[in-house]
Amino acid sequence: MSSKNRLRRTMMFLSTQRAGSIRDAYIYAPDSIIFDLEDAVAVSEKDSARVALYHVLKYVDYKGIERLVRINGADTPFWKEDIRASVAAGCDGIRIPKCETPHDVEIVEEQVINAEKEFNRPIGSTLLQVAIETPLGVRNAYELSMASERIFGIAIGAGDFMRSMHARRRDDGAELYAARAQLVLAARAAGVQCYDTVHTKVKDYEGLERDTQLIYDMGFDGKSVIHPSQIPIIHKVFTPTAQEIEKAQKIISKLSNEAKEGVGVFMVGEDMIDVAMLEGAKRIMALAEAAGAYKGE
Repeated sequence: MSSKNRLRRTMMFLSTQRAGSIRDAYIYAPDSIIFDLEDAVAVSEKDSARVALYHVLKYVDYKGIERLVRINGADTPFWKEDIRASVAAGCDGIRIPKCETPHDVEIVEEQVINAEKEFNRPIGSTLLQVAIETPLGVRNAYELSMASERIFGIAIGAGDFMRSMHARRRDDGAELYAARAQLVLAARAAGVQCYDTVHTKVKDYEGLERDTQLIYDMGFDGKSVIHPSQIPIIHKVFTPTAQEIEKAQKIISKLSNEAKEGVGVFMVGEDMIDVAMLEGAKRIMALAEAAGAYKGE
């Protein structure tokens, strides 16, 4: 069973239409894999892709990497069978595309519960991720985040969002800043994770690093990926530096010691520190440990 709060710096999309390419995807070491039954699969191949996905999920060992499935939208004839096959095969979670209202989540959760019962899966074992891809979805981001206890995170999908906004791509990300800010605010208020959209220029590594640094600084938990070469760059940005680790250690240690003496504010180097910074310091240490940059208590 996948944890709602596990590390998800990278979530790599894979087309289930190409069965040969999805069996060994764990070698690229993303934190999560999203098997795509939606946009990456031609209408004529939906059924065969679903069958291939079932066998891959059922019989391939992904070495602990989280396995999510992006199902087709509820406005198609495919989504219910997508859920049945995914749950039957033991996927970790379902990504719901183009969510705009809590009802979009509720109808998927109902089908997930039915599938868990039908295939004797533990009730509640299939998590949900909400994909927000329209202006209405952005406006309802908090309500969507709270629509089910199964929801572990929300994600922005820039392609459809930008089309509906009549926006154009910019190198500095200004066209997405308002939506990104609203999503991360909603996620933090709801207590769920928040993920950024893909960087579509696969070989633009400099732009990817710049984009990832922006969303990391904004407080996002991770970013979607469309090519394995993007994974190390994103993991690098989400890995704290030695200086950040050292500072976080000092904050945690100082807060523990100073709290015993009744001191609420103190200095670490040139920075004034108080108890409000403890959560951030613990997150830095959790990221460092997960990335292998820190081994210790």
